[in-house]
Amino acid sequence: MKLWRLTCMIESARLLLRAWKECDKEPFARINADPRVMEFMPCCLSEAESNLAADRIKKHFAMHGFGLYAVELQADGVFIGFIGLQVPRFQTHFTPCVEIGWRLASDCWGKGLATEGASAVARHAFSALGLASLVSFTVPANIRSRRVMEKIGMSHNPAEDFDHPNLPEGHALRRHVLYRLARHHS
Repeated sequence: MKLWRLTCMIESARLLLRAWKECDKEPFARINADPRVMEFMPCCLSEAESNLAADRIKKHFAMHGFGLYAVELQADGVFIGFIGLQVPRFQTHFTPCVEIGWRLASDCWGKGLATEGASAVARHAFSALGLASLVSFTVPANIRSRRVMEKIGMSHNPAEDFDHPNLPEGHALRRHVLYRLARHHS
């Protein structure tokens, strides 16, 4: 996997998934400060926290050879968020693993963009990176993300749901649903 170059781009009908640029940080901070986008995350991020998150994403690419790709619209080149892969930094019953995830600007919701991009990333993960499986997880109430997981062919087994180890007992967002996708389903 380390031989894969960061210059790799993934294209779909409407999206370009690419390496991050410094100019992505400003629109990324706006996305991370949007209460709608961050509804199922512990909190909105300040600009400084968002910049640190972007830097962590770049470091993940350097360490693993894959990561959360910056996403832009093919039509106009506008940055709209991220879709990609990451290795979770916590331990639980299903780790180590590779997670597929996304975060798009709220004005891009409801257009099938997350599904389109996640499908392209899953194909890339299985064909180019040779991964055997992917996971994705969210809180039970995050119906939008759960629909994307289902549309890309992921399956949910309630017996695998878990309490997120980075959130304290009693936290409203601690319980998570786990979805899986194996290579043969891509």
